[in-house]
Amino acid sequence: MTFRSLSRWLLAASFAFGAHAAWAGKTLDGIKSKGQLACGVSSGVAGFSQADGSGRWSGLDVDYCRALAAAILGDANKVRFVPLVSQQRFAAIQSGEVDILARNTTWTLTRDASLGLHFVGILYIDGQGFMVPAKSKVKSARQLKNTTVCVQSGTTTEKNLSEFSRANNLNLRPVVFEKFEAANAAYFSGRCAAYTTDASGLASVRNKEAKTPADHVILPELISKEPLGPAVRRGDDEFFTIARWVLFGLQEAEELGVTQANVEAMQKKARDPQVGRLLGTTEDMGKLLGLDKDWLARAVKATGNYGEIFERNVGPKSPLGLPRGSNNLWTKGGLVYAPPVR
Repeated sequence: MTFRSLSRWLLAASFAFGAHAAWAGKTLDGIKSKGQLACGVSSGVAGFSQADGSGRWSGLDVDYCRALAAAILGDANKVRFVPLVSQQRFAAIQSGEVDILARNTTWTLTRDASLGLHFVGILYIDGQGFMVPAKSKVKSARQLKNTTVCVQSGTTTEKNLSEFSRANNLNLRPVVFEKFEAANAAYFSGRCAAYTTDASGLASVRNKEAKTPADHVILPELISKEPLGPAVRRGDDEFFTIARWVLFGLQEAEELGVTQANVEAMQKKARDPQVGRLLGTTEDMGKLLGLDKDWLARAVKATGNYGEIFERNVGPKSPLGLPRGSNNLWTKGGLVYAPPVR
């Protein structure tokens, strides 16, 4: 065999090996060893991650973690939810206290480049807004000149508020709180003229904390881009890839019409090659991730596809009543676009 022939054989062999095997990754090994996924969540944001009186967690971030656990461990209930305040969240994922951070966290260049994290993708497309008492008659954030605004520290929100105020010569006076709950309480006690955080967070706070939600208005302006998504530690590309493709897979399932109700039937009857790959009936895509062929079918069966998760937790028929908007599929006028599972 000539050197050139040997090189070609080695290259072909490496591709062949790569197509049929995957390294597990230390995080995946740890999750399997513990039999549990540790998921860092908020300490209580309705629609995203919130525990009820019996300790049962629900929300968009929560369902993503349950889908990930179903894909890896075969059981969506094998998740330990770890409530974290904003100041704790990055240390918790960096130190290994949690395997994944799913805590309505904004993906930014600074966080991506300096915190030792990889953002998995975008779970919710949001923007920073303002809420005011309806009785104030304020219709625009630009009418808040020289007023106080309640805001939580240690978030992108605080910096956005400062930049918005300076850019529009509003002289807004931030009243800063370390904890989300303290900022909520201050606003509803009348300490601030307005409250600012992500628009979804405002809807959550209004629904959860206001005695009469209709007494509070979320103003129309969004002053920032807030792509919210899960993050994992750097240094474990295999787990990063699994976390990313569970998210993409849930979005692809919606696009292909695979739902919690029909996933078992589609595994048996569907002839669409795309559905076959997604559900492991024609090609075993799970093997490339270090999982089995039913990884995504289990996830959809446990939580529903991306659209079902959205509707249940934050959509128009949920208590938050948020429109699908930019979070709709690209085929329906939105910005949600998953690379193909193939």
